[in-house]
Amino acid sequence: MVTELSPDVAARGIVFAVGLLSLFAAHQIGDHVLQTDRQATAKAGRGRAGLRAMVGHLVAYHLTAAALLVGTGAVLGLPLSTRGLLAALGFSAITHGLLDRRWPVRAILRATGAAEFAESTAPVCGMYVADQALHQLALLISALLLAAL
Repeated sequence: MVTELSPDVAARGIVFAVGLLSLFAAHQIGDHVLQTDRQATAKAGRGRAGLRAMVGHLVAYHLTAAALLVGTGAVLGLPLSTRGLLAALGFSAITHGLLDRRWPVRAILRATGAAEFAESTAPVCGMYVADQALHQLALLISALLLAAL
């Protein structure tokens, strides 16, 4: 038996899919194009320099995410709520900042029995691959918040 989706459920599904794609594109731009060398090397450090690097990275990244979410939503006429946008961007900023401190990623890899992978650099950098996977999980949750609120 096939049941029809209500317009509200269908709209939330579309917002989720478009939101996730927009957040993923913003992540690629924010992490791999707009992040400066100084931010990439200093953001996990202590003190004022580390904080300044992290804040600069998170601001550029999330301004990009906000622009892509709002712009894409406007072009497609999607029903984005301010509450959903703030929840999605807020969750993304908090989780991104936490993961970019690097120690949580290393702790997760050690806890899952991948301590050697955490320290590997060849053929891939284990920390980088795990960092990106965890960022993508956070983006999935951000897209759910965008669609649900």
